[in-house]
Amino acid sequence: MRLIERDEDVAAGLVELARIDPRLVPVIEIAGPVPLRRRPPGFEGLARIVVAQQVSAQAATAIWNRFEATVGGRVDPEAIDRFDDETLRGAGLSRPKVRALRSITLAVQEGLDLEAAAALPVADAVEKLVAVKGIGPWTAEVFLLFCAGHPDVWPAGDLALQAAMADALELAERPDEKTCRSLAAAWEPWRGVAARLFWAFYAARRQGREGAPR
Repeated sequence: MRLIERDEDVAAGLVELARIDPRLVPVIEIAGPVPLRRRPPGFEGLARIVVAQQVSAQAATAIWNRFEATVGGRVDPEAIDRFDDETLRGAGLSRPKVRALRSITLAVQEGLDLEAAAALPVADAVEKLVAVKGIGPWTAEVFLLFCAGHPDVWPAGDLALQAAMADALELAERPDEKTCRSLAAAWEPWRGVAARLFWAFYAARRQGREGAPR
């Protein structure tokens, strides 16, 4: 398995995607540069993804900056334990996100090894991650995509991906999660690069409004 660790890996994936599915050639041209977006596969990387749940990329960045400043610049289980819910919510985190971070903190303290989980095959990794309260399939898949560099992860529940797919493939309507996942099967084993491509396409079509999690 070739991990997506460098811009050269993204470029290689785009070449393969264009070969696999010629419909993606104009998508690649419109998207322009496709960002790598890699982070370490640890607690902070997962926490960033929790913060990015159900908000725009711009809002996620603003909330993360406030949150990071509140806890003193280092986001780890010890930092979460040092602050009460009111303080974390004052940094911009919703109640569900605070609960999710506390749940992940407890799981890590009880032995969950996020780096080891990231190294598992995708299905096994998702199963292990979603067993933690507050981590759903989207969060698990985005973690594997950006923090583990898995080449073949497709977060089918992502609304921006669904919208980009409808636009790029000229579908009659935005596909639901099941349809989105089914359509993306054609891009195996490069669905992780395809996801990056469609987020870049989404941004290009919307004049820089990003859909990719940060």
